[in-house]
Amino acid sequence: MGPAKIWEDKSKMHLKRWLTGIIAVPILIFLVGPGPRWAFYILIYSASLIGLMEFYKTAASHLPKRIRWSNYLLTLLLFVILYLRGIYYAPFIIALWALVPMIFSMLSFHSPDTQSTGDIGKALLGPIYVCLPLAMLLLIDRYPNGNIWIFFLLTVIFATDTGAFYIGKLFGKHKLYEAVSPGKTWEGAIGGLLASLIATLLFLQILDIHRLNLKLLFLVLALSASGQIGDLVESMLKRNHGVKDSGNILPGHGGVLDRIDSLLFAIPILYVYLSFSICL
Repeated sequence: MGPAKIWEDKSKMHLKRWLTGIIAVPILIFLVGPGPRWAFYILIYSASLIGLMEFYKTAASHLPKRIRWSNYLLTLLLFVILYLRGIYYAPFIIALWALVPMIFSMLSFHSPDTQSTGDIGKALLGPIYVCLPLAMLLLIDRYPNGNIWIFFLLTVIFATDTGAFYIGKLFGKHKLYEAVSPGKTWEGAIGGLLASLIATLLFLQILDIHRLNLKLLFLVLALSASGQIGDLVESMLKRNHGVKDSGNILPGHGGVLDRIDSLLFAIPILYVYLSFSICL
């Protein structure tokens, strides 16, 4: 494949990415902002379900259907419980994510098989990795100005991804973690951090949800860094299993998991920050 063909393919990919973004962003803004909360819950549940399916397809394609479907249904139950504000039942569902696969494995036991133990671990890892952080978004949404904080999180992560990508392309020389993601560089990572800080300053000019202080700057840096770690973790999972994209549902972006990998590591940090801020 010649340089001209490679450039053409990359140009088409970027065009698809931007077109998908132009269509998806207004819908996302409506659902996170003024849209009905049931529609927001459906959006987050759909992302959780598809992301979990993509995780199992990538990392545990041989996982028995009964185990996969049990966790799909348990994830639905978790979101229904959160919608009905039964948060105290959530730990029960989280426990069932592990217990149900163990019960199914026990019922199908015929002879010693170390693979079944690995299946149980992967069955549990999927919802803990994908669904639990997204469920925290629903809890963040209930805090004062919760939907504004979700916009803040999305802004920081989008700025980080964009800054890391373009700064890395322009100035990247030193590999960040070549074994996991050969294209990422230290220059790109630093560019992502700087972009997140600039985006925060602009965001606070439009929506004054928090005064600019050292605590907020540390939060932004933590969100940006954790988002980049989440991106690397998903790259590791895909590289382990020889997969380029987690799926193809989003033209130019790959799968849902490819789009939310950074958020999955950043959401818990924002949730803990807001929880302590409200309690103190």
